[in-house]
Amino acid sequence: MTYEQALDIIHSLDKFGSRPGLDRIKMLFDMLSPDLLKQNFIHVAGTNGKGSVCQMISRVLTQSGHKTGLFISPYITDFCERIQINNEMVKREELCNAVEHLFPMVEKLNEQGIIITEFEFLTALAFYIYKQNNCDIIVCETGLGGLLDSTNLIEKPLCSVLTKIDLDHTAILGDTVEEIAVQKCGIIKENSITVTSLQCDSVNEIIRKTANDKNNKLYHSENVEFENVELSLNGTKFTFNGTEITLPLCGEHQVENAKVAIATLNALKENGYVNFTDSELKDGLSKATNPARFELLSDSPVVVLDGAHNTNGITAFKNATQRFVGEKRALLVGMLKDKDVNDALALIKGMFDIVVVTDVPNPRNLDCYELADICKQYFEKVVVCSNPKNAFDTAYKIACDNECSLLVCGSLYLAGELRPHIINSLKK
Repeated sequence: MTYEQALDIIHSLDKFGSRPGLDRIKMLFDMLSPDLLKQNFIHVAGTNGKGSVCQMISRVLTQSGHKTGLFISPYITDFCERIQINNEMVKREELCNAVEHLFPMVEKLNEQGIIITEFEFLTALAFYIYKQNNCDIIVCETGLGGLLDSTNLIEKPLCSVLTKIDLDHTAILGDTVEEIAVQKCGIIKENSITVTSLQCDSVNEIIRKTANDKNNKLYHSENVEFENVELSLNGTKFTFNGTEITLPLCGEHQVENAKVAIATLNALKENGYVNFTDSELKDGLSKATNPARFELLSDSPVVVLDGAHNTNGITAFKNATQRFVGEKRALLVGMLKDKDVNDALALIKGMFDIVVVTDVPNPRNLDCYELADICKQYFEKVVVCSNPKNAFDTAYKIACDNECSLLVCGSLYLAGELRPHIINSLKK
């Protein structure tokens, strides 16, 4: 089986969409091996910050000698980004072998009328690959929500981690932040550990009650203290326990993400699950990267790529833009129709001299002309270019001609489509 054939098989399941529920994936794991669910997991849910937190935790664990699996969603430019071992993408041959082994079971279930979705199959592939590689520990990001997410078959994680919880996927997870918090808290299992980011009071109470009901030790990121915090477009510096740390991730929100990651690592160390030195913590965090999260791709002109797509993410994007980027700015944006587009764009009203609107290469794309009509409520100059790569070229020329910065946001799918093109364009 070739890599292209393996991807075709995986993506053939995309037509079944995202359908929360654990019955289907449980049948698949029962056919595979229930032992796949008994590996050592760090399970991470939340609305924003999951990718960055997972990346930081994984880097430190790898740096300290633990063979570490990392499962993230979505990928940016290469499908194999989703399944990593020691921060290296799974080899394509290994992915092919896993697909060849597992897909006949999916077909057998299909014959019984049990339809496995793409993300469910991907979860099974990842857990199988981690078991085959004898990973010591797996950092696992949920796909959607928590309670009914296919990763939530994990029987007892070493630790459940909750990043910032806010409104997103309201049609599936609930209309209020409290309803969404209940879904996210579904990853908390009996007699384990829970770590939480800073949350609003009502969400904090839901987390506290769930952790207490499940007999979990509860750790808070606010108990991690940093000194000498310095923020710049190139990253974040701070002192923790007397150690100066440089984190190559930009934005005030990354300070909080770093506190969540360190709180998690400290909780695991305190409970005897992992071990690391201050030096390994420093070195691991210094290697943390997270493409398309306010990622600086060029200094002159400034080009920043960000996957911000919901109000919480756009708020972080807004704050970072205002703090680190000059006042002359252009924006390239494309969004999905199931997002709170009006609310998100209202947050950045008037911040950009010109906005270029494009399509997102995803079935849930919000048509660029419809998006342009919305943008005209918030920005004076709006240009439409349906092809994303042509749209970047147009926006980049505008930025160069007007000596302004260029920022790209609206969707991780757009970021994934554009990132290689932007990097190649900047080399010319």
